[in-house]
Amino acid sequence: MRVLLADDHQILRDGVRKGLEAAGAEVVGEADNGADAVELAASTRPDIVLMDLSMPVLDGVAATERITDEVPGTKVVVLTMHDDPDRTRAALVAGAVGYLSKGTSFDDVLDTLERAHAGEEVLSPKLAATMLRAAQENSPNDDLLSDRQREILQMIADGLSTKQAARELGITQKTVHNHLNATYRRLDTQSLTHAVLSAVRLGIIDLNHGEEPSAAAAGGAS
Repeated sequence: MRVLLADDHQILRDGVRKGLEAAGAEVVGEADNGADAVELAASTRPDIVLMDLSMPVLDGVAATERITDEVPGTKVVVLTMHDDPDRTRAALVAGAVGYLSKGTSFDDVLDTLERAHAGEEVLSPKLAATMLRAAQENSPNDDLLSDRQREILQMIADGLSTKQAARELGITQKTVHNHLNATYRRLDTQSLTHAVLSAVRLGIIDLNHGEEPSAAAAGGAS
């Protein structure tokens, strides 16, 4: 896994670099502003960019949008200290496939990067709950999805991977993906992250489902 680090804090970059290299990942470059992150992504073609949102020259949201547009195949995971729902939502719209709080453990950061590299979109329940707390104003629409589609989407929102959901339900991973594809069509979205967010807005699923507040925080990058 080849990773580009984009953060204006040298100490944080140093710590993440050491952890990633110890885990066998390759750090292909570091950027301390968004414009350099875009340039380095174009020249190094990393698998993942770990992106801060608050950076000079070009902020993380704009940098994410440019990277996802200009460097196909490179995925962006946001690592941010801010719980601003508008900025977090903007990062998702810009193309980020996952986002984490800087209070997240390194193990959860590594797990999120590996899952993003494997093609999953990784939603942090804690940050998603913050982002959507004010958005849950629509009436529930339980008829929009089937029971199984709702069940699978709830599992994803709770932090399970599609493989884990398949195992829990006793079905194949392909069947899980078929249900998710049908869910995308019904919710008019092409993204797992956006499908979860849409389902929360509609009251179909609950991001705090089955979790105590401390468990949600511990879920971090699940």
